Amino acid sequence: MSTFSIRPAVPGDEAVILDLIRELAAYEHLEHEVVATEALLREWLFEKRTARVLLAEEDGLTVGYALFFYNFSTFLGRAGIYLEDLYVRPQHRKKGYGKALLRRLAGICEEEGLGRLEWSCLDWNRPSIDFYLSLGARPMQDWTQYRLTFPLEKPL
Repeated sequence: MSTFSIRPAVPGDEAVILDLIRELAAYEHLEHEVVATEALLREWLFEKRTARVLLAEEDGLTVGYALFFYNFSTFLGRAGIYLEDLYVRPQHRKKGYGKALLRRLAGICEEEGLGRLEWSCLDWNRPSIDFYLSLGARPMQDWTQYRLTFPLEKPL
């Protein structure tokens, strides 16, 4: 019987986190957008602490991750979590690991008195959409996500 656990990422985990990011990007057909490096991950995750990572492990091998950061809702008057990435390696799907990662994030929200857990999903990613709906998550209506990427293509 295999053992499953979730742990916070620590310095030294940059290589495996970058591997997972690249795998997720390939799945989303966005691998050309990955410019992250181990050094950048070390700086932003562990030195500047702007985001956190949970690593899912089966028998000591990393099988998935969740990368998240805190946001703030002015309407609720309290912080929440934005889940940037949730990824489980294909050979480890259908074992409940994605749900376990989301359950842990929900636990953090409850423990810290946070107001929301939010994320985005690509419109074509039907397996993920169905998974999220099965958990009781609902898509936001009447909202379109916008992005500026730096360096800017033209000045503001």
